[in-house]
Amino acid sequence: MSSFSNPHHMYLFTLKSGKKKLAYGQSPEDALDILRIRLSEAEMVDVIPDEYVKINQRQLQQYVKDLA
Repeated sequence: MSSFSNPHHMYLFTLKSGKKKLAYGQSPEDALDILRIRLSEAEMVDVIPDEYVKINQRQLQQYVKDLA
C-alpha cells in the first residue's frame, strides 16, 4: 500500500511544561498512538492529548525552539 493513499500529517502536542512534542500520523489520534510507542508511560503523562496544532514541514522551523 502506498503512503500516498494514506497521508500522514505532523502534529505538535502541548506538554504540561508548555513545550511541544512533535508527532506524525493520519489523524491526531493516530499520532498519539505513535507517541505512546516512542515515549515512556511517565513521559506520556505530560502530553495534553486535546491540545495540538497540525503543521506542515515548512512550518516546523518556527516551532523548533518550543520542542521538548
